[in-house]
Amino acid sequence: MRARIGVVLLTLMFAACSGPGVEQLHEQILVIDAHADIEIPGKESVYAGADGRSEVAPDKMRAGGVDVVVMAAAVGPQPRNAEGYAAARARAEEEIAAIQGIVGESENKVVLARSPDDLYAAQAEGKGALILGFQNALILGEEVAYLDQLYDAGIRVFALTHMGHNDFADSSRPLFIAEQGAHEPASEHGGLSDLGRAALRRINELGGMVDVSQLSREATLEVAARSAVPVIASHSNVRALTDVSRNLSDEEIDAIASGGGAVCVAPFAGYLFDSSDGSLDARIRSWRKEIGLLEDYLYPFELYWEIEDEALKTKFLDGMRKIIGPSSVSRMIDHLDYVVQRVGIDHACIGTDFNHGSAVTGFADASEAMNVTAGLLERGYSAEEIEKIWGGNFVRVFRQAQQARLD
Repeated sequence: MRARIGVVLLTLMFAACSGPGVEQLHEQILVIDAHADIEIPGKESVYAGADGRSEVAPDKMRAGGVDVVVMAAAVGPQPRNAEGYAAARARAEEEIAAIQGIVGESENKVVLARSPDDLYAAQAEGKGALILGFQNALILGEEVAYLDQLYDAGIRVFALTHMGHNDFADSSRPLFIAEQGAHEPASEHGGLSDLGRAALRRINELGGMVDVSQLSREATLEVAARSAVPVIASHSNVRALTDVSRNLSDEEIDAIASGGGAVCVAPFAGYLFDSSDGSLDARIRSWRKEIGLLEDYLYPFELYWEIEDEALKTKFLDGMRKIIGPSSVSRMIDHLDYVVQRVGIDHACIGTDFNHGSAVTGFADASEAMNVTAGLLERGYSAEEIEKIWGGNFVRVFRQAQQARLD
Protein backbone atom coordinates (compact mmCIF):
# COMPACT_ATOMS: atom_id res chain seq x y z
CA MET A 1 0.00 0.00 0.00
CA ARG A 2 1.20 3.49 -0.77
CA ALA A 3 1.98 5.81 2.11
CA ARG A 4 -0.54 8.66 2.26
CA ILE A 5 1.46 11.00 4.50
CA GLY A 6 3.07 12.74 1.53
CA VAL A 7 -0.31 13.31 -0.07
CA VAL A 8 -1.64 14.98 3.06
CA LEU A 9 1.41 17.22 3.28
CA LEU A 10 1.09 18.16 -0.37
CA THR A 11 -2.58 18.99 0.07
CA LEU A 12 -1.72 21.24 3.01
CA MET A 13 1.05 22.87 1.01
CA PHE A 14 -1.38 23.69 -1.78
CA ALA A 15 -4.12 24.87 0.61
CA ALA A 16 -3.30 28.52 0.06
CA CYS A 17 -3.93 28.21 -3.68
CA SER A 18 -6.57 25.48 -3.69
CA GLY A 19 -9.54 27.71 -2.93
CA PRO A 20 -12.25 28.62 -5.39
CA GLY A 21 -9.71 29.79 -7.99
CA VAL A 22 -8.11 26.39 -8.42
CA GLU A 23 -11.37 24.49 -8.04
CA GLN A 24 -13.26 26.69 -10.49
CA LEU A 25 -10.50 26.49 -13.08
CA HIS A 26 -10.19 22.74 -12.73
CA GLU A 27 -13.95 22.33 -13.05
CA GLN A 28 -14.29 24.62 -16.06
CA ILE A 29 -11.53 23.21 -18.25
CA LEU A 30 -11.60 19.86 -20.03
CA VAL A 31 -9.24 17.62 -18.04
CA ILE A 32 -7.87 14.79 -20.19
CA ASP A 33 -5.60 11.92 -19.21
CA ALA A 34 -4.08 10.82 -22.52
CA HIS A 35 -3.16 7.29 -21.44
CA ALA A 36 -4.11 4.70 -18.84
CA ASP A 37 -4.16 0.93 -19.06
CA ILE A 38 -7.36 -1.07 -18.86
CA GLU A 39 -8.02 -2.96 -15.65
CA ILE A 40 -10.54 -5.75 -16.17
CA PRO A 41 -13.03 -5.66 -13.26
CA GLY A 42 -12.82 -8.75 -11.08
CA LYS A 43 -9.38 -9.80 -12.26
CA GLU A 44 -6.49 -9.66 -9.82
CA SER A 45 -3.76 -7.22 -10.85
CA VAL A 46 -0.48 -6.05 -9.37
CA TYR A 47 -1.09 -2.66 -10.98
CA ALA A 48 -4.45 -1.78 -9.42
CA GLY A 49 -4.69 1.01 -6.88
CA ALA A 50 -4.14 0.60 -3.16
CA ASP A 51 -7.82 -0.31 -2.84
CA GLY A 52 -7.48 -3.06 -5.46
CA ARG A 53 -9.46 -1.07 -8.02
CA SER A 54 -8.60 0.84 -11.17
CA GLU A 55 -6.74 4.09 -10.57
CA VAL A 56 -9.04 5.73 -13.11
CA ALA A 57 -12.33 4.17 -11.99
CA PRO A 58 -15.30 6.45 -12.82
CA ASP A 59 -15.78 7.51 -9.18
CA LYS A 60 -12.09 8.46 -8.94
CA MET A 61 -12.41 10.45 -12.16
CA ARG A 62 -15.34 12.37 -10.69
CA ALA A 63 -13.55 12.95 -7.38
CA GLY A 64 -10.53 14.41 -9.16
CA GLY A 65 -12.39 16.36 -11.82
CA VAL A 66 -10.97 14.23 -14.64
CA ASP A 67 -13.32 14.49 -17.60
CA VAL A 68 -11.66 12.11 -20.05
CA VAL A 69 -9.33 9.13 -19.92
CA VAL A 70 -7.83 7.32 -22.89
CA MET A 71 -8.07 3.64 -21.96
CA ALA A 72 -5.56 1.58 -23.93
CA ALA A 73 -6.15 -2.00 -24.97
CA ALA A 74 -2.53 -2.97 -24.44
CA VAL A 75 -0.75 -6.29 -24.63
CA GLY A 76 2.71 -7.29 -23.55
CA PRO A 77 5.21 -9.51 -25.37
CA GLN A 78 3.92 -12.59 -27.17
CA PRO A 79 5.57 -15.00 -29.62
CA ARG A 80 5.52 -13.54 -33.09
CA ASN A 81 3.56 -16.42 -34.61
CA ALA A 82 -0.07 -17.36 -35.17
CA GLU A 83 -0.55 -18.44 -31.54
CA GLY A 84 1.00 -15.27 -30.16
CA TYR A 85 -1.04 -13.05 -32.46
CA ALA A 86 -4.24 -14.86 -31.49
CA ALA A 87 -3.46 -14.48 -27.78
CA ALA A 88 -2.72 -10.77 -28.20
CA ARG A 89 -5.94 -10.19 -30.11
CA ALA A 90 -8.02 -12.15 -27.59
CA ARG A 91 -6.56 -10.10 -24.73
CA ALA A 92 -7.24 -6.81 -26.53
CA GLU A 93 -10.81 -7.80 -27.31
CA GLU A 94 -11.34 -8.73 -23.64
CA GLU A 95 -10.07 -5.31 -22.57
CA ILE A 96 -12.26 -3.50 -25.10
CA ALA A 97 -15.27 -5.48 -23.86
CA ALA A 98 -14.43 -4.48 -20.28
CA ILE A 99 -14.59 -0.78 -21.19
CA GLN A 100 -17.82 -1.28 -23.09
CA GLY A 101 -19.18 -2.94 -19.95
CA ILE A 102 -18.17 0.01 -17.77
CA VAL A 103 -19.83 2.41 -20.21
CA GLY A 104 -22.94 0.25 -20.24
CA GLU A 105 -23.48 0.59 -16.48
CA SER A 106 -25.53 3.76 -16.03
CA GLU A 107 -24.32 4.37 -12.47
CA ASN A 108 -20.79 4.96 -13.80
CA LYS A 109 -21.95 8.05 -15.70
CA VAL A 110 -19.38 7.66 -18.48
CA VAL A 111 -19.72 7.52 -22.24
CA LEU A 112 -17.53 6.07 -24.97
CA ALA A 113 -16.27 9.04 -26.97
CA ARG A 114 -15.53 8.71 -30.67
CA SER A 115 -14.95 12.38 -31.52
CA PRO A 116 -13.84 15.62 -29.86
CA ASP A 117 -17.44 16.85 -29.84
CA ASP A 118 -18.39 13.80 -27.76
CA LEU A 119 -15.97 14.96 -25.06
CA TYR A 120 -17.58 18.37 -24.66
CA ALA A 121 -21.09 16.91 -24.86
CA ALA A 122 -20.28 14.52 -22.01
CA GLN A 123 -18.82 17.35 -19.93
CA ALA A 124 -21.94 19.44 -20.49
CA GLU A 125 -24.10 16.54 -19.29
CA GLY A 126 -22.00 16.03 -16.16
CA LYS A 127 -20.62 12.73 -17.42
CA GLY A 128 -17.13 11.41 -17.86
CA ALA A 129 -15.81 10.14 -21.18
CA LEU A 130 -13.56 7.25 -22.09
CA ILE A 131 -11.62 7.05 -25.34
CA LEU A 132 -10.41 3.66 -26.47
CA GLY A 133 -6.74 3.32 -27.33
CA PHE A 134 -4.61 0.57 -28.81
CA GLN A 135 -1.04 -0.33 -27.87
CA ASN A 136 1.09 -2.96 -29.58
CA ALA A 137 0.63 -4.05 -33.18
CA LEU A 138 0.98 -7.68 -32.08
CA ILE A 139 -2.80 -7.29 -31.81
CA LEU A 140 -2.90 -6.90 -35.59
CA GLY A 141 -0.87 -10.02 -36.26
CA GLU A 142 0.19 -9.19 -39.79
CA GLU A 143 -3.19 -7.74 -40.82
CA VAL A 144 -3.19 -3.99 -41.41
CA ALA A 145 -6.86 -4.32 -42.37
CA TYR A 146 -7.74 -5.21 -38.76
CA LEU A 147 -7.22 -1.53 -37.97
CA ASP A 148 -10.58 -0.87 -39.61
CA GLN A 149 -12.37 -3.19 -37.19
CA LEU A 150 -10.62 -1.59 -34.24
CA TYR A 151 -11.64 1.87 -35.42
CA ASP A 152 -15.23 0.71 -35.86
CA ALA A 153 -15.12 -0.64 -32.28
CA GLY A 154 -14.23 2.86 -31.07
CA ILE A 155 -10.42 2.85 -30.98
CA ARG A 156 -9.16 6.36 -31.65
CA VAL A 157 -5.55 6.38 -30.36
CA PHE A 158 -3.07 3.98 -31.96
CA ALA A 159 0.42 3.07 -30.69
CA LEU A 160 2.37 0.45 -32.64
CA THR A 161 4.66 -0.93 -29.93
CA HIS A 162 4.92 -1.80 -26.28
CA MET A 163 7.87 -3.69 -24.80
CA GLY A 164 9.84 -5.43 -27.54
CA HIS A 165 10.05 -5.00 -31.28
CA ASN A 166 7.26 -6.38 -33.44
CA ASP A 167 6.67 -6.86 -37.16
CA PHE A 168 5.61 -3.23 -37.54
CA ALA A 169 8.13 -1.15 -35.60
CA ASP A 170 11.05 -0.98 -33.19
CA SER A 171 10.41 -0.42 -29.50
CA SER A 172 12.24 1.88 -27.10
CA ARG A 173 12.45 -1.13 -24.77
CA PRO A 174 14.03 -4.07 -26.60
CA LEU A 175 12.76 -7.33 -25.18
CA PHE A 176 14.98 -9.29 -22.79
CA ILE A 177 15.51 -12.82 -24.10
CA ALA A 178 15.98 -14.90 -20.98
CA GLU A 179 17.44 -17.88 -22.85
CA GLN A 180 20.17 -15.64 -24.25
CA GLY A 181 20.63 -13.51 -21.15
CA ALA A 182 20.52 -10.37 -23.28
CA HIS A 183 18.18 -7.91 -24.94
CA GLU A 184 17.09 -7.89 -28.55
CA PRO A 185 19.23 -5.69 -30.80
CA ALA A 186 18.46 -2.01 -30.29
CA SER A 187 17.04 -1.89 -33.81
CA GLU A 188 15.38 -4.48 -36.01
CA HIS A 189 13.75 -2.33 -38.69
CA GLY A 190 15.67 0.93 -38.34
CA GLY A 191 12.35 2.51 -37.33
CA LEU A 192 9.24 1.25 -39.10
CA SER A 193 8.96 -1.81 -41.31
CA ASP A 194 6.94 -1.77 -44.54
CA LEU A 195 4.03 -3.16 -42.50
CA GLY A 196 4.45 -0.32 -40.05
CA ARG A 197 4.41 2.27 -42.81
CA ALA A 198 1.25 0.73 -44.24
CA ALA A 199 -0.35 0.77 -40.78
CA LEU A 200 0.57 4.43 -40.29
CA ARG A 201 -1.02 5.34 -43.62
CA ARG A 202 -4.20 3.48 -42.70
CA ILE A 203 -4.41 5.09 -39.25
CA ASN A 204 -4.13 8.49 -40.95
CA GLU A 205 -6.83 7.55 -43.46
CA LEU A 206 -9.17 6.33 -40.73
CA GLY A 207 -8.78 9.54 -38.74
CA GLY A 208 -7.04 7.90 -35.78
CA MET A 209 -4.57 9.66 -33.51
CA VAL A 210 -1.02 8.37 -33.84
CA ASP A 211 0.78 7.72 -30.55
CA VAL A 212 4.59 7.45 -30.57
CA SER A 213 5.10 6.52 -26.91
CA GLN A 214 7.07 3.26 -26.62
CA LEU A 215 8.57 3.61 -30.13
CA SER A 216 12.34 3.71 -30.57
CA ARG A 217 13.97 7.05 -31.34
CA GLU A 218 14.32 6.15 -35.02
CA ALA A 219 10.71 4.97 -35.24
CA THR A 220 9.42 8.09 -33.47
CA LEU A 221 11.31 10.34 -35.87
CA GLU A 222 10.06 8.36 -38.87
CA VAL A 223 6.44 8.45 -37.69
CA ALA A 224 6.63 12.19 -36.99
CA ALA A 225 8.03 12.77 -40.48
CA ARG A 226 5.63 10.45 -42.33
CA SER A 227 2.34 11.07 -40.54
CA ALA A 228 -0.14 13.19 -42.48
CA VAL A 229 -1.36 14.70 -39.19
CA PRO A 230 0.21 15.74 -35.87
CA VAL A 231 1.12 12.93 -33.47
CA ILE A 232 1.18 12.61 -29.70
CA ALA A 233 3.42 10.88 -27.22
CA SER A 234 0.69 9.83 -24.79
CA HIS A 235 2.90 9.00 -21.80
CA SER A 236 6.56 9.94 -22.30
CA ASN A 237 8.84 12.14 -20.25
CA VAL A 238 12.03 14.09 -21.00
CA ARG A 239 15.27 12.21 -21.54
CA ALA A 240 17.43 15.26 -20.87
CA LEU A 241 16.13 15.21 -17.28
CA THR A 242 15.77 11.45 -16.79
CA ASP A 243 17.95 9.38 -19.07
CA VAL A 244 15.92 6.22 -19.62
CA SER A 245 15.02 4.64 -22.94
CA ARG A 246 11.29 5.31 -22.58
CA ASN A 247 11.78 9.07 -22.41
CA LEU A 248 12.07 11.38 -25.39
CA SER A 249 15.26 12.98 -26.65
CA ASP A 250 15.28 16.66 -27.59
CA GLU A 251 15.32 15.60 -31.24
CA GLU A 252 12.13 13.60 -30.78
CA ILE A 253 10.40 16.39 -28.83
CA ASP A 254 11.33 18.85 -31.58
CA ALA A 255 10.05 16.54 -34.31
CA ILE A 256 6.72 15.94 -32.57
CA ALA A 257 6.22 19.67 -32.00
CA SER A 258 7.31 20.74 -35.48
CA GLY A 259 4.50 18.61 -36.90
CA GLY A 260 1.99 20.21 -34.54
CA GLY A 261 1.87 17.34 -32.06
CA ALA A 262 2.11 17.15 -28.28
CA VAL A 263 4.14 15.40 -25.58
CA CYS A 264 2.12 14.09 -22.61
CA VAL A 265 4.17 13.81 -19.43
CA ALA A 266 3.46 11.00 -16.95
CA PRO A 267 3.66 10.85 -13.12
CA PHE A 268 5.85 7.74 -13.29
CA ALA A 269 8.68 7.75 -10.73
CA GLY A 270 10.86 5.48 -12.86
CA TYR A 271 10.79 8.09 -15.64
CA LEU A 272 11.19 11.13 -13.37
CA PHE A 273 14.27 10.57 -11.16
CA ASP A 274 17.28 12.85 -11.53
CA SER A 275 19.65 10.88 -13.76
CA SER A 276 22.28 13.61 -13.57
CA ASP A 277 23.04 12.34 -10.05
CA GLY A 278 25.95 9.96 -10.61
CA SER A 279 25.71 8.56 -7.10
CA LEU A 280 22.07 7.65 -7.71
CA ASP A 281 23.00 5.81 -10.89
CA ALA A 282 25.65 3.90 -8.97
CA ARG A 283 23.14 2.90 -6.29
CA ILE A 284 20.64 1.73 -8.92
CA ARG A 285 23.28 -0.41 -10.61
CA SER A 286 24.54 -1.82 -7.33
CA TRP A 287 21.05 -2.81 -6.18
CA ARG A 288 20.21 -4.46 -9.51
CA LYS A 289 23.46 -6.41 -9.37
CA GLU A 290 22.87 -7.46 -5.77
CA ILE A 291 19.42 -8.83 -6.66
CA GLY A 292 20.83 -10.67 -9.68
CA LEU A 293 19.52 -8.52 -12.54
CA LEU A 294 21.50 -6.96 -15.36
CA GLU A 295 23.42 -3.97 -14.06
CA ASP A 296 22.69 -1.99 -17.24
CA TYR A 297 19.07 -0.92 -17.42
CA LEU A 298 16.56 0.73 -19.78
CA TYR A 299 14.78 2.05 -16.68
CA PRO A 300 15.44 1.21 -13.00
CA PHE A 301 12.67 -1.35 -12.46
CA GLU A 302 13.38 -3.22 -15.68
CA LEU A 303 13.27 -7.03 -15.56
CA TYR A 304 11.65 -7.27 -12.14
CA TRP A 305 9.20 -9.63 -13.85
CA GLU A 306 12.07 -12.08 -14.43
CA ILE A 307 12.49 -12.60 -10.66
CA GLU A 308 10.69 -15.86 -9.90
CA ASP A 309 10.91 -15.68 -6.10
CA GLU A 310 8.02 -13.41 -5.03
CA ALA A 311 9.73 -12.38 -1.80
CA LEU A 312 12.87 -11.37 -3.69
CA LYS A 313 10.77 -9.52 -6.28
CA THR A 314 9.07 -7.52 -3.53
CA LYS A 315 12.45 -6.83 -1.90
CA PHE A 316 13.83 -5.53 -5.21
CA LEU A 317 10.85 -3.28 -5.93
CA ASP A 318 10.74 -1.86 -2.41
CA GLY A 319 14.48 -1.25 -2.44
CA MET A 320 14.42 0.45 -5.82
CA ARG A 321 11.55 2.69 -4.79
CA LYS A 322 13.61 3.81 -1.79
CA ILE A 323 16.66 4.46 -3.98
CA ILE A 324 14.94 6.63 -6.60
CA GLY A 325 12.36 8.09 -4.22
CA PRO A 326 8.59 8.43 -4.65
CA SER A 327 8.89 11.51 -6.89
CA SER A 328 6.30 14.27 -6.83
CA VAL A 329 3.91 16.49 -8.72
CA SER A 330 6.64 19.13 -8.69
CA ARG A 331 9.11 16.82 -10.45
CA MET A 332 6.47 15.92 -13.03
CA ILE A 333 5.91 19.63 -13.67
CA ASP A 334 9.68 20.03 -14.15
CA HIS A 335 9.28 17.79 -17.20
CA LEU A 336 6.27 19.78 -18.41
CA ASP A 337 8.29 22.98 -17.95
CA TYR A 338 11.07 21.53 -20.09
CA VAL A 339 8.68 20.69 -22.94
CA VAL A 340 7.02 24.11 -22.78
CA GLN A 341 10.32 25.99 -22.66
CA ARG A 342 11.75 24.00 -25.52
CA VAL A 343 8.85 23.83 -27.98
CA GLY A 344 6.02 25.97 -26.59
CA ILE A 345 2.80 25.71 -24.60
CA ASP A 346 0.89 24.24 -27.56
CA HIS A 347 2.87 21.01 -27.39
CA ALA A 348 2.53 19.85 -23.76
CA CYS A 349 -0.08 17.53 -22.24
CA ILE A 350 -0.57 14.90 -19.54
CA GLY A 351 -0.92 11.12 -19.79
CA THR A 352 -0.68 9.29 -16.49
CA ASP A 353 0.01 5.65 -17.40
CA PHE A 354 -2.15 4.79 -14.41
CA ASN A 355 -2.89 1.09 -13.89
CA HIS A 356 0.65 0.28 -14.94
CA GLY A 357 2.73 1.17 -11.91
CA SER A 358 2.55 4.94 -12.33
CA ALA A 359 2.04 7.25 -9.35
CA VAL A 360 3.82 10.04 -7.51
CA THR A 361 3.26 11.73 -4.17
CA GLY A 362 0.20 13.90 -4.66
CA PHE A 363 -0.97 12.19 -7.84
CA ALA A 364 -1.53 8.56 -6.97
CA ASP A 365 -4.73 8.20 -8.96
CA ALA A 366 -7.33 10.23 -10.84
CA SER A 367 -8.89 11.53 -7.62
CA GLU A 368 -5.81 13.72 -7.00
CA ALA A 369 -5.65 15.40 -10.41
CA MET A 370 -6.44 18.84 -9.00
CA ASN A 371 -3.03 18.85 -7.31
CA VAL A 372 -1.49 19.13 -10.77
CA THR A 373 -3.62 22.18 -11.57
CA ALA A 374 -2.58 23.74 -8.27
CA GLY A 375 1.06 22.97 -9.02
CA LEU A 376 0.84 24.54 -12.46
CA LEU A 377 -0.67 27.69 -10.98
CA GLU A 378 2.15 27.76 -8.42
CA ARG A 379 4.64 27.73 -11.33
CA GLY A 380 2.95 30.75 -12.88
CA TYR A 381 1.00 29.12 -15.70
CA SER A 382 -2.10 31.05 -16.72
CA ALA A 383 -5.61 29.58 -16.87
CA GLU A 384 -5.39 29.49 -20.67
CA GLU A 385 -2.06 27.67 -20.56
CA ILE A 386 -3.31 25.13 -18.03
CA GLU A 387 -6.37 24.46 -20.20
CA LYS A 388 -4.05 23.70 -23.11
CA ILE A 389 -1.87 21.35 -21.05
CA TRP A 390 -4.78 19.45 -19.49
CA GLY A 391 -6.98 19.09 -22.55
CA GLY A 392 -6.77 21.71 -25.27
CA ASN A 393 -3.67 20.42 -27.01
CA PHE A 394 -4.96 16.85 -27.04
CA VAL A 395 -8.31 17.95 -28.50
CA ARG A 396 -6.58 19.99 -31.20
CA VAL A 397 -4.57 16.97 -32.35
CA PHE A 398 -7.69 14.79 -32.14
CA ARG A 399 -9.61 17.23 -34.37
CA GLN A 400 -6.82 17.40 -36.92
CA ALA A 401 -6.65 13.61 -37.08
CA GLN A 402 -10.39 13.31 -37.67
CA GLN A 403 -10.39 16.13 -40.21
CA ALA A 404 -7.91 14.15 -42.30
CA ARG A 405 -10.51 11.37 -42.53
CA LEU A 406 -13.11 13.84 -43.75
CA ASP A 407 -10.71 15.32 -46.29
